[in-house]
This record gives sequence, structure tokens and C-alpha cells, in this order.
Amino acid sequence: MTPSPRLSRRHLLSQMGAGFGTLGLASVLTEGGLLSSSADAAPAAASPLAPRSPHFAARAKRVIFLFMNGGPSHVDTFDPKPDLARYAGQQPEELTKNYQRSVGKLFPSPFKFGKYGENGIDVSELYPHVAGVIDELCVIRSMHTDIPNHEPGLLIMNSGNSQPTRPSLGSWLTYGLGTENQNLPGYVVLCPGKPVVGPQLWGSSFLPGIFQGCHINNSKLDPQTVIQHVHNANMPPAVQRRQVDLLQQLNTMHQEQHSDDPQLDARIQSFEMAFRLQFAAQEVFELKSETQATRDLYGAGQFADACLVARRMVERGVRMVQLYYGGGQPWDDHGDIMNHADHAKKSDQAIAGLIRDLKSRGLLEETLVVWGGEFGRTPWSQGAKGRDHHSRGFTMWMAGAGVKGGLAYGTTDAFGNMAADNPVHVHDLHATILHLMGLDHERLTYRYSGRDFRLTDVHGRVVHDILA
Repeated sequence: MTPSPRLSRRHLLSQMGAGFGTLGLASVLTEGGLLSSSADAAPAAASPLAPRSPHFAARAKRVIFLFMNGGPSHVDTFDPKPDLARYAGQQPEELTKNYQRSVGKLFPSPFKFGKYGENGIDVSELYPHVAGVIDELCVIRSMHTDIPNHEPGLLIMNSGNSQPTRPSLGSWLTYGLGTENQNLPGYVVLCPGKPVVGPQLWGSSFLPGIFQGCHINNSKLDPQTVIQHVHNANMPPAVQRRQVDLLQQLNTMHQEQHSDDPQLDARIQSFEMAFRLQFAAQEVFELKSETQATRDLYGAGQFADACLVARRMVERGVRMVQLYYGGGQPWDDHGDIMNHADHAKKSDQAIAGLIRDLKSRGLLEETLVVWGGEFGRTPWSQGAKGRDHHSRGFTMWMAGAGVKGGLAYGTTDAFGNMAADNPVHVHDLHATILHLMGLDHERLTYRYSGRDFRLTDVHGRVVHDILA
């Protein structure tokens, strides 16, 4: 970062000038009436979202986080455990020791596994399309987190803390690096509805509001309606431009008397984006411009369309796109793990299509793709054929910029109960993502309430073994 990774809100405001910056769609959409074509927009002054230099040479420029909210089962997807069949129905003592939730009997996976790619990485039959791109993936089988409950699990995976008081990963990235496209938000969240916890998962907390994520409800990706109040039938762009300039002058005067009001700061920063956003936003959601071959590559469905939009966004310079598989916690299969087959069917082709599409366009070498949920699921049963939450060992994977493809890293124990070899905590994952983006997780700080905060708090290490 230049000149320093530590930026105060006052410093940001001093850089913004009359043009002001941008804010997430969450604030823009509440205003309405000012959205119009950016064709006649005046050039914006220096924005806090303007691209900034990383601490060191970055391997990745953008992140796509495929979030399987609810918690996919590692022992049914990417971490086969033959001992579950060998000891089915038993309850070894090590499983019950110090466990925070109820413990059932060992439950073998109902799904078959096969070996794929040059290195023979195990993938279950749930993900045949992903298995076809396994040589692009680094499968981390030794993930672990702190608490096997949705709310704290979602929060720590998204913000590095189990309490709803810290900025999200995407907010830290845009704070540290800005974004390449000043006509689109730097951090976009696609979720049809809201997951458990909700907007705090992409919030900016004590970072300036300009860095919060922008939630798009992608339940219906119609470019005419996905952003409401997008047309102004009564005012041409040139008139709107003059109106926005006047509003910004008045807001600047008002702000001088209320310089410590973050909500006012965020509201002021929204107007310039509100003017410039409409054309760019509508264009990025217009999937009809894609070829039929590309649409077929991703397949059909809500998640498939969201993956295609994610590619279109990073292609246009959005810093981070996070896709939630659905509203609520759809992967939370306590009653019947066979429901995983439906979730995988709706996401498998789209995920593989995204990887292939990024690679064919030369985008994968600069885009980091992350897959996973807030935790895994137990190797024992809950009820007859479900699985409970599990935080002590689970699987995530990464692909793309700077990551070793075709690698299975780390292990859980024989039952998939505990992270064993090369354990990777969520803080380590975050440190590694920041490192790939050219940011030192110990230097990317923000001073608040008398101390310097960072995404990884006082924890985290870069997992150099998985870096190409």
C-alpha cells in the first residue's frame, strides 16, 4: 500500500474531494431516483476505492469465494474415510472426548469415491464435474475452526472473529487494495435471500462504510429489476449530473460540522456511485450477451447464473465476489445426508464451468477461487442418516492464482474427526488469501478504539506449502 496500509477515515475523506467515492449497493438502493446512465458522468476525484499498490508483488488480483453455507460434509465430498465403514455403528472413545455437541455412531458415507487427475486425488461421486478440473484445485483437508455453531462459524470464516464486531474479508481487501473498476462496487455478495447472521457477514464494521459488501439478491437475475429504481424517466443524465454536484457541495458543507459521523460519511459517498452505477451494473447482469456455448458450460439454474455473473464481475475488475449457495443454511443436513446430492447437483457443473471459463479467458492465473462452508459435518450419524456440525476437521479448496493445483494438503484422522497433519485454521486461510493478494496480514491494520486491528487478530500464518 502507498504510503501506508494504515488509513484513517479522516485521511480517506481528505482524499475524496468533490467527486466522492462509492458505496455498496446496500446504501445505493435505499436512495433510489438518482440512478442513471454514466455516459455523461464527470470524472470522479480520487476515491478511497481507487486501486492501491500491495505490500509486495501479488499472485492474485481478484477473489471469488464460493460459499456453501450450512456446512458441507468433508467425509462425503473430498475426504474419504474407509474406517467409517470398518467401524460402522461403533462409538470410539476419542470421538466423545471433550466434544461440544452430541456424539452418535460412526456413519460411513453413502457416496462412492474415485481418484482423479494426475495425482489421483479422491473426489466423491457428488462432484463429477469438479473432479474433471481437480488438477486446478488445492484441496485442504485439514481445516479447523473454533465453534461448531452456525452464527460464530459463519462470522469467523467471513471476518476472523466469532463475534459480529469485525470487518469482513472482502472489506479488508478493498480497504487494502481498492478496486479496479470505479463504476462497480469493489466487493459484491450474491445471495438469494440472506444466510444466518445476514449482512454482518459482509459488513465493514469499524472500517469506513465505503468498504462494506454489496448484497445482490440473485433469486432472479433480471438486469432490469435486480437493481430497483434504476431508471429516471424525468431527468436526463446531464441534469442529474448537475444535481449530484450540487448535492455533493451541500453535503460537504454539512459534513464539516459532523466529521465523526460514519453513517453520514457512507451516505455522502453513495451519491457519486448512484450516478455512475446504473449502466455498468445493468451491463454486468445481462447474461443474454453470453454465447450459448458459455451458458451450456455453466449449466442452468440460480447458482449457475451467479457463477457466470461472478466471472463477468471479476473480468470487469471487481476485487471480490462472494457467492452464497442459497439463503439460510441449505447444506445443513442434520436429517438426511443424501440431501447433499441435490446441493451438489445444483452446483457441480457451475463450479467446474467457472474454473474452465476463467482458465480459457486467461483470468484464472490472476483470480483466486475459494470453496467451502463455515465448517464440516460429523463422521458419525445424527438420527438415522444425518450429520451434525463439525469444526475440528473439515475440507475447503482453493484454485487459481498462486496456488498449487492437483494437490491434496493436510489430513484428518482415520475417522475424519480431527485435523491431523498440517492443520490449517481459518486464520491461516485468511493470512494465505491476503498473501496471495500481495498483503501482509500483520501489516494490514486499522486503528480503532485505541488498538490496531487486523483480519487475523493476533493469529494466522501463511501456508507456504500450498503456494505455487
